[in-house]
Amino acid sequence: MTQSLLHQILDHANRANPYPIYEQLRKTPVHHEDGGPYVISTYYEIRSLLHDPRISSDARNLASTARDPLAEPAREESALPPGFLRLDPPEHDRLRRMTNRPFGPPHSPHRVDGMRGELHDIVSGLIDGIGDPGRIDLVEQFSYPFPVTVICRLLGVPREDEARFHTWADTLAASLDPDPDADPTERGKGAHDARMQLGMYLAGLIEERRRNPGEDMLSQLATAKGEDGAMTTMELLSTAALLLIAGHETTVNLITNGMLTLLRHPDVLQRLREDPRLAVPIVEELLRFEPPVQLVPQRTTLADIEVRGVTIPKGASLWLVLASGNRDPQRFEDPDRFDPDRRDIQHLGLGSGIHSCFGAPLARLETQFALSELARRLENPRLLEDPPPYRQNAVLRGPRHLYVSCDGIRP
Repeated sequence: MTQSLLHQILDHANRANPYPIYEQLRKTPVHHEDGGPYVISTYYEIRSLLHDPRISSDARNLASTARDPLAEPAREESALPPGFLRLDPPEHDRLRRMTNRPFGPPHSPHRVDGMRGELHDIVSGLIDGIGDPGRIDLVEQFSYPFPVTVICRLLGVPREDEARFHTWADTLAASLDPDPDADPTERGKGAHDARMQLGMYLAGLIEERRRNPGEDMLSQLATAKGEDGAMTTMELLSTAALLLIAGHETTVNLITNGMLTLLRHPDVLQRLREDPRLAVPIVEELLRFEPPVQLVPQRTTLADIEVRGVTIPKGASLWLVLASGNRDPQRFEDPDRFDPDRRDIQHLGLGSGIHSCFGAPLARLETQFALSELARRLENPRLLEDPPPYRQNAVLRGPRHLYVSCDGIRP
């Protein structure tokens, strides 16, 4: 029996190459199966809906009859309020504005750019510690630990506590990408314990920063009293957890997908080795070609809306398949070709509209540093397994491991 397109998207057997499924999906730009979500797959429709105020990110607006296989289960054990990613205006706008003040322009224009030296040092240290060049797991040894370390430095976590943050991030990431053979009760307990420990640690760190603020982002969030008032401790905890989880998972996948793509295109890898400035257009094309977030689920219509002649009812569940829109031939010429010289590249890889990726400037810079240094320092790198084993998660798509061999590691 042929699987429905919805089941094919979710089927782990298709994770290594979902793009033929998306090509089929685009033949019906508004796809709907048996009371499930309305799936939008074409570029212009996705972009329009990302900017449409009638689309909600707040799960409380979902009709009780709507069925969504990617809906998050209620987490009664978590007392944290939803992060701004899961809120609508005006609550979303207030929290995002407050979080942005110590992170980016116009109030903190040098926050990300000022981390260049630190990013370079972290990347260099990780490559130095790789060890045996004959078998490298780039996920475990490089792309996984890198973003967690960066977020720790951004928030101002003391160096001696960074290892604890790595442990919590490992556990929470596992809860986002469940092993089908693992005990779900044990996994749930592990994720609950990690959230509680992380919350208690952050609560203590927030109180310490209120008493003795520094230059780090958490200090500025904890002591800010602007036109939007001050964040409560619970809002601060929720925001810090959002930065840790969302900022980590997407960047891991972007770096890993990026290196996999470069190893499959050795001519581009050689160009990057010779000219590190090419990292900027390479990362933009990667965000189109192999985006770390494949689709945005958990969107809800606040009114009946019409898309390509189809009426989507109020309270319906909506999936926006960003990765399909990025390969839409109506928008991009020869979309299945990886081309860092592509001139017109207004991709959907970091979203768009009010929920566009908050950490985009940092994710871009991290990936540029990561790929340019890996290209420079790994001698004759090659894949040991292609396709690599992929994670279960259909939303945050990336290899679970990326095994690479090289002839040596340059200083």
